Amino acid sequence: MKEVVAGVDIGGTNTVSGLVDRSGNIIATEKLITTDYPEINDFISALSASINRMLSKEKGLQLLGIGIGAPNGNYYRGTIELAANLAWQGIIPFADLLREKIDVPVLMTNDANAAAMGEMIFGAAKGMKDFIVLTLGTGLGSGIVINGEIVYGSTGFAGELGHSVVVPDGRQCGCGQRGCLETYASATGLVKTVLFLLSDRREDSILRGIAPSELTSKKIAEAAASKDSLALEAMDFTAEKLAAGIADAVVFSSPEAVFLFGGLARAGEMLFDPVRKYVDLKIMPIFRGTVKILLSGIPENNAAVLGSAALIWNKTSL
Repeated sequence: MKEVVAGVDIGGTNTVSGLVDRSGNIIATEKLITTDYPEINDFISALSASINRMLSKEKGLQLLGIGIGAPNGNYYRGTIELAANLAWQGIIPFADLLREKIDVPVLMTNDANAAAMGEMIFGAAKGMKDFIVLTLGTGLGSGIVINGEIVYGSTGFAGELGHSVVVPDGRQCGCGQRGCLETYASATGLVKTVLFLLSDRREDSILRGIAPSELTSKKIAEAAASKDSLALEAMDFTAEKLAAGIADAVVFSSPEAVFLFGGLARAGEMLFDPVRKYVDLKIMPIFRGTVKILLSGIPENNAAVLGSAALIWNKTSL
């Protein structure tokens, strides 16, 4: 029998699941439209049917467990708690409900913690005991690993570096605070910075020919690569804010590396070069030169499934 784990990534719009072997090979995948299932029991039934369908397509598979990455996923309790972008309100005992359908271990965490686990088991953090993964997408998520263990804290929700304040009384954040790191150092934050510069400045820019609704971090990075001065300024501003957040995180965790993942990280050296420069400027001298700023080693199209599956593989490989 070939041992596999199901990795499940629950998003506000889509849910992707896959079967993953011990080497990180994805054997099968399926997708559900999360919004098609406003009732949690209907979603659990659809998800369990999807996993069983994938298992039935391949002969000789043994399911060891199910790992789940979800908004506000609580590792300790196996619950989804007060997730703003999901239809299921309140505290959902997700792991217990799924175990009633498929009797295997079920582990759950949030998507950034799953990304960190995937980086450690299948990615560029293999062999590392202390590192941080920052997911730079619509928001900014973080997974912190210290001494080989994900940091969950007493509540299960530790590690929200995206909601550390880098600009007191700064931009409004969806969490209710102002000046959070994710309002500046995410794909959304970069777009906000460019829109401000476009309204505040008069110089020519490639970006003036793009409708605000169509402006993306990718287009901004491409403009910066073409030496567009306004795009370069926006990238530099974003990198400086991201470096401030990294420098603060290094003080308490002293990681070997910080891995950047997600849409904004695809800007490549247009982002990484200034981030490294500002980290060196801002960091406490004793930590200078001790932290590598690296691109995630997990392919982005497979990252969510691999990261979720790694929750189970990490336990079975101890």
